Amino acid sequence: MKDKLHDAAQEWELLDENGHVPAAPSYTALLQHAIDAQDLSREVLRLTADFARSPHHSTPTGSTVLKQLGTAATMSSHAAPHFTETAEGALALPRSASPTDRRHLANRMVIDHASARAYLRRASESLRDAAKELDDHLGFQRFLGALLTRQEDPPAPPPPGPAGRRR
Repeated sequence: MKDKLHDAAQEWELLDENGHVPAAPSYTALLQHAIDAQDLSREVLRLTADFARSPHHSTPTGSTVLKQLGTAATMSSHAAPHFTETAEGALALPRSASPTDRRHLANRMVIDHASARAYLRRASESLRDAAKELDDHLGFQRFLGALLTRQEDPPAPPPPGPAGRRR
C-alpha cells in the first residue's frame, strides 16, 4: 500500500516536459487521478479500520501504529479533492478570456495537483512509519521469544567426566 501511494505521487503528472501546464490538459486523465486517489484512500481507510478492530491496537506499539495509520488515512483522503479541483481547472482553462485569468488558473491547477501528490507522499510516509514500528516490535518480540525459549529448555546434563575416579 505504501508503495502504491508513493508510486502514484511520483507518476501522476500535470506538467509537460518543459514544466508548463499543457494548453489543453486532459480532463479525463486528471479525473482518473482523482478516481485512483479515492480508491487508494479507501484501501488505507479499510486497513486502518481493520487494525483499529484488532486487539493489537490497544498495546503501546499498536497505539502508535494506529496513530500513524490514522494520519495516513487523513492524508490520503485529502488527495482526491485536490485532483478533482485540478480536473475542474482543465475544463475552465480553454474558456479563460484573458491571459491573466489563464495564468492564474494554470497556477491554481499546479498548486492543487502538487498538493494532491504531496498528500499521497505523506500518506505513504505514515504507512512506512507504521510498518517500521510493527517490524521493530515484531523483531523485538521474536528476540524475547527466543530468549524465553532458551530459558525454558531443561538444562543440559553435565558432560561426562573421566571414567572412574581414583582416590
